[in-house]
Amino acid sequence: MNRIKNGAVPGEPVKKDENSRRGNWGNQIEFVLTSVGYAVGLGNVWRFPYLCYRNGGGAFMFPYFIMLVFCGIPLFFLELSFGQFTSLGCLGVWKVSPMFKGVGYGMMVVSTYIGIYYNVVICIAFYYFFMSMTNLLPWTYCNNPWNTPDCIGVAGTPRMNATLANVSAVVSGLTEIVNRTKRTSPSEEYWKNYVLNISDGIGNFGEVRLPILGCLAVSWVVVFLCLIRGVKSSGKVVYFTATFPYVVLTILFIRGITLEGATSGIKYYLTPQWEKILDAKVWGDAASQIFYSLGCAWGGLITMASYNKFHNNCFRDSIIISVTNCGTSVYAGFVIFSILGFMANHLGVDVSEVADHGPGLAFVAYPEALTLLPISPLWSLLFFFMLILLGLGTQFCLLETLVTAVVDEIGTDWIIKNKTYVTLGVAIVGFLLGVPLTTQAGIYWLLLMDNYAASFSLVVISCIMCICIMYVYGHKNYFKDVEMMLGFPPPLFFRICWKYVSPFIITFILIFTVIQYKPITYNDYVYPGWSLVIGFAMALSSVICIPVYALFKIAVSEGSTFLERLKNSVKPDPDWGPALQEHRKGRYATQGPESVEVCPLKTELKDEGKEKLKEKETEKKDEIGLTIPGSNGSALNPTPSA
Repeated sequence: MNRIKNGAVPGEPVKKDENSRRGNWGNQIEFVLTSVGYAVGLGNVWRFPYLCYRNGGGAFMFPYFIMLVFCGIPLFFLELSFGQFTSLGCLGVWKVSPMFKGVGYGMMVVSTYIGIYYNVVICIAFYYFFMSMTNLLPWTYCNNPWNTPDCIGVAGTPRMNATLANVSAVVSGLTEIVNRTKRTSPSEEYWKNYVLNISDGIGNFGEVRLPILGCLAVSWVVVFLCLIRGVKSSGKVVYFTATFPYVVLTILFIRGITLEGATSGIKYYLTPQWEKILDAKVWGDAASQIFYSLGCAWGGLITMASYNKFHNNCFRDSIIISVTNCGTSVYAGFVIFSILGFMANHLGVDVSEVADHGPGLAFVAYPEALTLLPISPLWSLLFFFMLILLGLGTQFCLLETLVTAVVDEIGTDWIIKNKTYVTLGVAIVGFLLGVPLTTQAGIYWLLLMDNYAASFSLVVISCIMCICIMYVYGHKNYFKDVEMMLGFPPPLFFRICWKYVSPFIITFILIFTVIQYKPITYNDYVYPGWSLVIGFAMALSSVICIPVYALFKIAVSEGSTFLERLKNSVKPDPDWGPALQEHRKGRYATQGPESVEVCPLKTELKDEGKEKLKEKETEKKDEIGLTIPGSNGSALNPTPSA
């Protein structure tokens, strides 16, 4: 039976997917937007601006962009090309050297940890979004049941009028705010005493906060529905989730720069302190922020790229996405500090006294500043809606990474057709594991996971990935693979970065992380020793996958001696290479171990080899004549394979 490209038969519509069995992105814009949504997350809004002003303002931009060029973009390109070449997720790609499959399991563990607590942050943003649907933000004043005598508001009293007495009260209140050594704001007490009802320590779980639990369920339902058809559905959703945050950022920026004091906030954010350039900590923070912000070593980049068509220009995509991510961080800094400058001006204090990062910025400092704006509920709705969309963009990829790894690993037709059930199962497990984080001690555990589960373990995983691809599989082999896929070899700059510069920077990040380590604290709360042990255990749980699986693979590999088994365990799997037969050229042209073994390409074939090749081609033609077209455009063999 005559067949045409993509497995369709004459008279039937041609399938759009290049890989009809696994599926592809609807178009390349969907991949770029999904990757932008993955890389651009909450850290761009609540971490980068704080790091920038703390590390020399505008001077921090210099090491930041240096690290982007020499580490961020090369690693981004490496992971995209790795996943795209094989059309497999973070587990399947390690057919390149099966002994290193533990790296893929480590990526899955990290993505699991991040996916659990990241959705809890999103659910809190959902809660604040719902609470903003009111005429008066509930964290505006101090006259609520959850407030303490230490609470002092910045927006006056709820029934303030224009009388002289009230004006005097406001002036005296502001004076007290400035002079008082300890001030508790309404937004801070709303966050701690009402939203979290925070307990006195990480060991005291208390009760489950039902409003937060309900929002967590909403968050997981939204994520599941957006991924119900894998990249086919999420690829459509990202047209909104990846672009609308920029609309909100622009609206907030325009509103912010029109406020009195905004200029001082932006000046505080950008003013260079060039003497800090010589501080190793500044360079360490820049390298760490680039590394973590781009999502390297999470497995998400490999997974997203695996749904690309084989000849897609992922080199171009890596530059576009990386630059967009960093540009968003800088832009978000203007938005954040214009509002914080206005708040500092209103209170008559320095910007440093109102600047914060992490949850403190998102759920305390910024919401408090919004109460000072006219129509404050509107700005609050926009801000938290932006946080929700930024978080969902990352969460989509985290969940898809886990689902794709499971589906690729099992690999049966049934699991591929019923991928929705796998997605549902992962979402339910993620929700259940997130329930403890909705208790009164949840914020302690959330910050513990954020600081340990996704810290130095990512650096170790990324470093070993570079070593495996460049030095075990071989840089020359990988460069040829990329050239076969893209039509041109990797630029010389990227080849040098992959082999030398990026591994050096990754090692620097690891050393910097160890040297600069300080036990985690939350405001004045010091974590007990046993909780830090749990934190390190979470960090090591992903790294330990690498040596454990390596030892297992060596033990089950063929060979009479340890060295023979070691050598066989690092050889590429016979299935390593492009997923589709039409792309398996050069040393991948013939199926079998000889076709993918790492060795120089032969220029000529012996006469006997040519005859065998002709025999195989004749056999394949006979097999094609017996195939039956499947309903999805694939060819099904009536005889079941073993």
